[in-house]
Amino acid sequence: MFAASLSLSAALWSSAGARAAFLPQLVNSTTIPANGDLNPYGVAFVPSGFPKGGAIAAGDVLVSNFNNGANLQGLGTTIVKLTPTGPIALPGAAVTFLTSALPGLSTALGALRGGFVLVGNVSTTDGTIATIGQGAIQVIDRNGNVVQTWTDPASLDGPWDLALDDQGSTAHVFVSNVLNGTVARLDISVESSGVTLLSKTVIATGYAHVPNAAALILGPTGLAFDQNTDTLYVASTADNKIYSISDAAQRGSAVDLGVVVFAGTELRGPLALRFAPNGDLLAANGDAVNADVLHPSEIVEFTKRGQFVQEYNVDASQGGAFGLDTVVNIFPRFDLPALNANAFNYAAIDDVTNNLSVYQLPTAP
Repeated sequence: MFAASLSLSAALWSSAGARAAFLPQLVNSTTIPANGDLNPYGVAFVPSGFPKGGAIAAGDVLVSNFNNGANLQGLGTTIVKLTPTGPIALPGAAVTFLTSALPGLSTALGALRGGFVLVGNVSTTDGTIATIGQGAIQVIDRNGNVVQTWTDPASLDGPWDLALDDQGSTAHVFVSNVLNGTVARLDISVESSGVTLLSKTVIATGYAHVPNAAALILGPTGLAFDQNTDTLYVASTADNKIYSISDAAQRGSAVDLGVVVFAGTELRGPLALRFAPNGDLLAANGDAVNADVLHPSEIVEFTKRGQFVQEYNVDASQGGAFGLDTVVNIFPRFDLPALNANAFNYAAIDDVTNNLSVYQLPTAP
């Protein structure tokens, strides 16, 4: 399991406040909506401060589906939502927030505090690499309506994952591109009426990007941004390494790969990448590289200095660990509403069972 500071069965206090709870706060729910979409990829919490009155609210968890009901890759069209304090959905009954005209919704999923959701897509027409398309990022309002679609052959060439540096009225959107092995930064302004794309800058190049029979394609995936140090961390799946990019929010030109932060044998094709509440990094192993039947579908914890901490598996089969997200308030560059002490703050996908698990982890470092 996680290190002691992240133990799910310890340090979780009951509502009475005087007695430690033995059972963790945990909800398991399906990601399969009525249209049968499979292969959940992206996971994102709707952040604190998100405007009220829409189809989603702060604390909800969004999941993007990559495959359609026939399990063909790059043809899923839905984002589903789970309210962790609400009903648990049965398979085929996950609540649909969006049905997109652009198929193949990727791990590039995030919600802006200003009231909009971003999602990337990398589509196919038949589920194979032979028909893969460039992709785009869609901007969605809080009622599930697509209000903008961004495309670009250089900075949005297969948007595979994203990370947000969200300051409310402005934001940096970091995007990993699986088709050309790059990472780009989109600078945007956010108003209640919409989002304006101000500039696009490729800030890193050189990541391996190759077709893969099981995963369709491998390339740079997970991103995690440290606001305190202006450092972006990149999980490069095919390279089987975690890199860091300095001056990520300010950089005007591209660095070649960046600095290797972690390349331990515990990595097995890292996909999603997020910060844990204690400041460590969490990577989801997709098992497409360096696979080990004794260590399937693992979430790996390591420090920003590259020290391995702990790991656990989300499924007994390989290929189950994909998307993950956390709610972290350890980088207070702007005033955020205080986190609810009882709020769910960690979500992980089991891609084998099409299941979403949402936990409450201790928030103290």
